[in-house]
Amino acid sequence: MARRVFASEQLTLAERYAELLATEGVVRGLIGPREAPRLWDRHLLNSAVLAEAIPTGSEVCDIGTGAGLPGLVVAIARPDLRVTLVEPLLRRTTFLDEVVDELGLTHVTVRRGRAEDLHGEQVFDVVTSRAVASLERLLGWSMPLVAPTGATVAMKGRSVHDEIEAASAFLQKWRCGVPEVSEVGIGIVDPPTTVVRVPWADPSQIGWPLARDAKSRRTKRSPRAPK
Repeated sequence: MARRVFASEQLTLAERYAELLATEGVVRGLIGPREAPRLWDRHLLNSAVLAEAIPTGSEVCDIGTGAGLPGLVVAIARPDLRVTLVEPLLRRTTFLDEVVDELGLTHVTVRRGRAEDLHGEQVFDVVTSRAVASLERLLGWSMPLVAPTGATVAMKGRSVHDEIEAASAFLQKWRCGVPEVSEVGIGIVDPPTTVVRVPWADPSQIGWPLARDAKSRRTKRSPRAPK
């Protein structure tokens, strides 16, 4: 199945990344030892198929990337993307820097910090995440990083529809578009990976001030709701 999501050159890189996760990743406490035997099915392929939901040439930000899931895997599978991995813990970013250097992933940037640290500084075509938080909390971190015509594209579980309902007031308050739920990796991973995509409702009237102007770095206060 790996050959269906990784081209030949990329598969070699993915295999090396898997080796590093199964060795250094376990030693450094980035993944549990029980996860090592099921890295491909449970983590790598599950993350790689997210690339199906990302347009060609996109600038991508993966928040709370941990050991690089899903962002680093997507970057390996899709060298046409420019990927920024955001992670607050030093031991994780150290590992990510080492992997990026060893694999020669010049289109990947590792950024130590939280998603909020980038608010008002930069926006992206796609903001990804995997099992980071409930949808409402996740959007509070990711939507300020989404460009006017971009979207949050998050990996979610079977409860995604309940999360969307719980976030309805939030979505309306910040002028987010209607969440779109889809499955990727059909025939590759079982079960397929559930993805929710949340764009802006109107690119010309973005509800989040910091996302409207990524160059507005003077304020670090929380944005006010639109009137």
